[in-house]
Amino acid sequence: MTYTTPPPFLFHAGTQPLLLSIPHMGTHVPLSIAERLTNEARRVPDTDWHLDRLYAFARDMGASILQATHSRYVVDLNRPPDNASLYPGQNTTSLCPLETFDGMPIYQSGKNPDDTEVVLRRDTWWHPYHQQLRAELDRIKAQHGVAVLWDAHSIRSVLPRFFEGKLPDLNLGTANGASCAPELACQLLEIACATQNQTAILNGRYTGGYITRHYGQPDMGIHAVQLEMTQCNYMQEQWPFEYRAEAAAFIQPRLQLMLETAIAFAKANR
Repeated sequence: MTYTTPPPFLFHAGTQPLLLSIPHMGTHVPLSIAERLTNEARRVPDTDWHLDRLYAFARDMGASILQATHSRYVVDLNRPPDNASLYPGQNTTSLCPLETFDGMPIYQSGKNPDDTEVVLRRDTWWHPYHQQLRAELDRIKAQHGVAVLWDAHSIRSVLPRFFEGKLPDLNLGTANGASCAPELACQLLEIACATQNQTAILNGRYTGGYITRHYGQPDMGIHAVQLEMTQCNYMQEQWPFEYRAEAAAFIQPRLQLMLETAIAFAKANR
């Protein structure tokens, strides 16, 4: 975690009809917030670690890339701005979460953000990310006729607070079919299921967060897919969360094939 002041996001404009969004890889926490966190929360353990490195090939493919700089503990870019629950009746996290994935407090006693601070964080960091995401999807759609949004996530493989047992390795989400053409979803699932010694599912525990659900409009030529991948496939799941290059090298060709398939689909359906 650093205390310099980065911009709300980093962005690279590509040449293909594909936008890679990485909303949970940020680790920066402003000092005014960090000094109120618990010691455990200062490690920002629920980060989608190293996804910029894992998906580094996407830039050479011509994808546009939008990635967060600030921790999801500051504001969660994949939650609705009104903080409505994405999974009613199930455990989930909020726009400005108060607990870690393990159910431990993020803030020291009595130091949670109030409603005014939540609004300020939303205006300062949430809105700029989404304004850029919207603008880039519109640009891609205008240039290519079709746009595919790939929302990249990762998570620990075992998290009793959210699901029983071990999560499948590759969890594709298309808002139960509402955010993406069924043809593309089926092609992606076939690729995911062909990965040796790995498990895959479509619209299982994770069907896609706010980004997938809000921006995916297949009838308008914008197809959105979320991939929630278990972190054991490419990194150490516990502190210090080290990148495992050998494991990553095994899964990267499969990820690249999925993105290539998304681009091919877009070009065939413009």
